[in-house]
Amino acid sequence: MPINRIILYAHDVEATVRFYEKHFGFQAFREAGDRIVELISREGGASLMIHTAAKGQRRGQSLVKLVFDVRDVEAFCERCATEGLVFGAMHQADGYIFANAKDPCDNPISVSSRAFRNG
Repeated sequence: MPINRIILYAHDVEATVRFYEKHFGFQAFREAGDRIVELISREGGASLMIHTAAKGQRRGQSLVKLVFDVRDVEAFCERCATEGLVFGAMHQADGYIFANAKDPCDNPISVSSRAFRNG
């Protein structure tokens, strides 16, 4: 069974929505009266559901890291840096490269070429 939706709890919902729209091409969908902003990828895959974090929830408190499939990690990170998103060091793994960063709520994210390592 595929994963179709992932909830991210955000202290700043609008900053988080703009971040995923700008850097990862998601499009926001809002329904009147709904506390959740759903972000849909134009390329398919799971939706991100951005929900207001509880007051007691600490920033970056997470046991999940979002990983985005990127064919050319270095080029993607360079482009993001010009738009204000700075990734950490590039890491060489078993046939692929990845780099890590944080979203506006300090949730860990990663871009990885792992999905493209065999083709």
